[in-house]
Amino acid sequence: MKRAVVLAGGLGTRLRPFTSVIPKPLMPVGEQPILEIVLSQLRRHGFERVTIATGHLGKLIEVFFGDGSDHGLKIDYYREQEPLGTVGALALIEDLGEQSFLVMNGDVLTDLDYDELYRSHVDSGAAATIAVTERKVQISLGVMHFQDAEHPERVTDYIEKPTIDYEASMGVYCFAPRAVDHIEAGKRLDFPDLVLRLIAAGETVNALRPDAYWLDIGRHDDYEQAMDEFDRMRDRLLPDDPDLKKR
Repeated sequence: MKRAVVLAGGLGTRLRPFTSVIPKPLMPVGEQPILEIVLSQLRRHGFERVTIATGHLGKLIEVFFGDGSDHGLKIDYYREQEPLGTVGALALIEDLGEQSFLVMNGDVLTDLDYDELYRSHVDSGAAATIAVTERKVQISLGVMHFQDAEHPERVTDYIEKPTIDYEASMGVYCFAPRAVDHIEAGKRLDFPDLVLRLIAAGETVNALRPDAYWLDIGRHDDYEQAMDEFDRMRDRLLPDDPDLKKR
């Protein structure tokens, strides 16, 4: 049984005041909560069991999705009693040491093929596989370059408003069961720290570079962008889910 863990326990501070009364994963995109879109996509890609890790206003999420039967999934919950970072809860969730599993943030809007990520991870034998996306950042200032420490006053280049290209995590990961051994139960840990622990232990950590649409709706600007683009992206995000598409 393919299993996913969806992290839905954050405070959503960057989306306040909305998230003062509604957890971020229940924020609507189009006519349905972002987490409902995520669960529909996971089901379409062959995931049968989903554990939702809740925290802030978690009871609302549990009431909304229940046991998952209305969504074609088996859903269970792990409720954080104290903040454990983005990955610390994995050491306390039952049965994660049995087979590879997918972990993702509950506020990601993407048409990523989750099954492709999962199969790529399992076939590689890696301890972890991270879905990554290309991004550009334009610096709004003129950036100066200088010669060296001996002559720090000598200008060697002056670039007006340069654009920086980089690759960023999409907030979607696959882990082999042994990765959980690197998480100490009850201790706070974030994804970057776990990845660095795995690398330091000599484990293989891979990246998958999908050609996929992606937005993290954690900020007001990104949330507004998701709302603006959802109708245009609807057929890519929900290609075969008429129940969601018609709402």
